[in-house]
Amino acid sequence: MAEVVKVYGQALVSSPRRVLACFIEKGIEFEIVHVDLLKGEQRNPEFLKLQPFGVAPVTQQGDYTLYESRAIIRYYSEKYKSQGTDLLGKTLEEKGLVEQWLEVEAQNYNAPAYDLVVNLLVYPKLGIPVNADLVKESEEKLGKVLDVYEERLSKSKYLAGDFFSLADLSHLPFNHNLVNAIGKAYLIEDRKHVKAWWDDISSRPAWKKVLELK
Repeated sequence: MAEVVKVYGQALVSSPRRVLACFIEKGIEFEIVHVDLLKGEQRNPEFLKLQPFGVAPVTQQGDYTLYESRAIIRYYSEKYKSQGTDLLGKTLEEKGLVEQWLEVEAQNYNAPAYDLVVNLLVYPKLGIPVNADLVKESEEKLGKVLDVYEERLSKSKYLAGDFFSLADLSHLPFNHNLVNAIGKAYLIEDRKHVKAWWDDISSRPAWKKVLELK
């Protein structure tokens, strides 16, 4: 029997949620080790021994430690590829497209989405002033990225093809915040095919289970 994977982080935070969604899709047994990010516990010496950059999540299974959420979901999707949802693609070509769109998410989508969520959701909780210029700039950048998605999703049900994959899953946390937490739902809903995609992936049972975790 496989050893339980410890996930260090918070179940309400975007990057740990990416990992938790993957684990639930794959049927991987996990335990959340709570790290209060708003209190700065990720900068404690004990945590920095696991993750020298002080960023969650970190996973541990036995004596194997891994950080960076996208590296984690790639690794565990491969390690447990024979169980749960196939998130990597079956052919080499499918796997290439999954990797391509994972990179698009990381390199094009993530930065503007992150800046919007941090400014409009996190900063108010910490009493930090919102950078209105950055919010405006990030909204415009993200809109252009989602225009590319709209074109892609007019031709395939999911980003890498007609199958749900890590490429789609990786968008769940920030998309959820855009729609439900910071008043930017129009970025998704004004694009017909992006909206259909979001309605599909956000209704998956695994993601609903993630949202129930505290």
